[in-house]
Amino acid sequence: MAKTEGKLIANNKKAYHDYFIEEKYETGIVLHGTEVKSLRMGQCSIKEAFIRVENGEMFIYGMHVSPYEKGNIFNKDPLRVRKLLLHKNEINKILGKTKEKGITIVPLKVYFKGSLVKVEIGLAKGKKMYDKRADIAKKDQQREAQRDFKVRNLD
Repeated sequence: MAKTEGKLIANNKKAYHDYFIEEKYETGIVLHGTEVKSLRMGQCSIKEAFIRVENGEMFIYGMHVSPYEKGNIFNKDPLRVRKLLLHKNEINKILGKTKEKGITIVPLKVYFKGSLVKVEIGLAKGKKMYDKRADIAKKDQQREAQRDFKVRNLD
């Protein structure tokens, strides 16, 4: 569903390692002025972030936006809860899918689209340990194949 364009600010690689991502959505986010300036400098982390739906609205918790160095009194708490902007029917659809066993909502990317800050979220299902091992083995196999292909092309 979501297609990222523009400058990437933060990426959650761990989400792809720990979860199977089933669907992706692009959301807006409510920010204050100094937070946007800090994001323009790339000062953001979503590694520990998670998303909850409360009272028909979606919020992101644990997203760390470092205080803007020249922001003085206008800086907000770096770990404050921020509201995500989605249409009501999208929120209801996502909420319905999270009622299924093992489905959760995780932030995947934070990026600029034009002058707007967007957050890509994903409906995710947790991986078991053997799934992670299988993924690592598959990546190693692909890396070996690429290495062999490069060696053959050089000869």
